[in-house]
Amino acid sequence: MHLLPHAEPLYHEGSSTGVLLCHGFTGSPQSLRPWAEYLVARGMTVSLPLLPGHGTRWEDMEPTGWQDWYAMVDRELWRLRERCSTVFVAGLSMGGALALRLAARHGDAVRGVMLVNPAMTFPRLEGLVLPVGRFLVRSAPGIVSDIAKGHVAEVGYARVPTRAAHSLSRFLPMVRGELPQVTQPLLLAHSRMDHVVPPEDSRIVLERVSSVDVTETILENSFHVATLDHDAETIFADSVGFVERLTADSGDIGGTDGDSGIGGSDVGDSGEVRKAARDGV
Repeated sequence: MHLLPHAEPLYHEGSSTGVLLCHGFTGSPQSLRPWAEYLVARGMTVSLPLLPGHGTRWEDMEPTGWQDWYAMVDRELWRLRERCSTVFVAGLSMGGALALRLAARHGDAVRGVMLVNPAMTFPRLEGLVLPVGRFLVRSAPGIVSDIAKGHVAEVGYARVPTRAAHSLSRFLPMVRGELPQVTQPLLLAHSRMDHVVPPEDSRIVLERVSSVDVTETILENSFHVATLDHDAETIFADSVGFVERLTADSGDIGGTDGDSGIGGSDVGDSGEVRKAARDGV
């Protein structure tokens, strides 16, 4: 099966600190590859899987659903747990929802959660139409490359399989219901301007999780795919600081892995951000 350019998964063995990165709906590992490479360059063990049905053509996604996407990241989490003493989960958009479900279901096996523009709701009108419409129309136009930075493109599908979209519409309410079970430290970055996921979705996460250690970052200069946008460097640096803080006592972070062969990425200048730490919920 032919993969789209740069859509291949990434796995790198490094220190005993592992990070699982989950990409978004109709997207691919390409949207998170610079983040993954940033973590690899700092010596961590990193897994960035390709979700079933993604990274090829939209027709391949048509028979897949949330059970397939979640099963993939769940397997990767177990893989990291066998290799690492400390594991973090992270995600963009729908990948954020997948990461939150992993945290809710695996408890202390997940040390912390890192999210970028997490998806928590499905457009109401589309949600009402899909139960019947998915049998009448195979696909609909999608939104790809919602990026403020010029000359940067996201690798993903320009069309959305309606059956897969219907599955997503059923998955997100399930994750919302599980948010109180998320107790791990949380790092959440969301764009002030996002044409795919409304900022209110991040507010849902912040209000419903049971985490006490919470850091929110508002991205002023990026759209939805912020990991490829102007604020990417801020996201990456904040994630390393978050991991280092939570693993300081264990000594898991050993600095840059000079033999990794993977360095940082050209992600542009970071924008101004506002951070707020919250005690309690």
